[in-house]
Amino acid sequence: MSIYITGDCHGDYRRFNTQIFPEQKEMTKNDYVIVCGDFGLWSESKEQLWWRNWLDAKPFTTLWVDGNHENYDLLQQYPVEEWCGGKIHKITPSIIHLMRGQVFQIDGCRIFTFGGAQSHDIQGGVLDPDDPDFHEKKKELDIGDLPYRINHVSWWAEELPSEEEYQEGLRNIKTCGGEVDFVVSHCVSTTAQAILSHGTYKADALTDYFMQVEQMLQFKKWFCGHYHDNQNIDEKHLLLYEQIIRIW
Repeated sequence: MSIYITGDCHGDYRRFNTQIFPEQKEMTKNDYVIVCGDFGLWSESKEQLWWRNWLDAKPFTTLWVDGNHENYDLLQQYPVEEWCGGKIHKITPSIIHLMRGQVFQIDGCRIFTFGGAQSHDIQGGVLDPDDPDFHEKKKELDIGDLPYRINHVSWWAEELPSEEEYQEGLRNIKTCGGEVDFVVSHCVSTTAQAILSHGTYKADALTDYFMQVEQMLQFKKWFCGHYHDNQNIDEKHLLLYEQIIRIW
């Protein structure tokens, strides 16, 4: 059994073709590739379904935590199941969403997962389609250069966790004895984020929560995506984007 990990896909899974990721030639469905958020579950369009079927047909099993660019209305339509000790959404037989605050035991490897992140690319705000002035506001923003989102179309409040999800994560940390091999998230703790961005990204409820997690949990490595780079933040935190690395 092997476990690989990579960063944001945004619905583009071409990095998993055989030429770029030849290691898959020796893999089976009992081997795993984890995506650190922004997997790209957006719609049930023909294009999206084609790519999901393409990925599902790969020899390995794809696991992913959610990011801040997922369709949470769609994600919540999938039933919650139990898998390897934690809660999941099974998108296809071998594409599995690892829910927030879970501890998974995958053939001897223990992983704490916690997706979600606050969007940083919404300087133009979030528009509500039910707003009587929606079309006028959208027209003004389209003329300008400020990025914006549309509620339940390109942005969901569920990008940040609920209090219940926060508390479930803390309970599961205590249940597992406060020790795992790896943490997989989309964003990272306030301190690690400050090191990474030199203060560009501001703290939020989730990054502050991860500060608490770091105090409660012993781990070998913490893997994240979200910030669109490949680099070691420090000796224990690793940021991934297009790179695919083996961790187990």
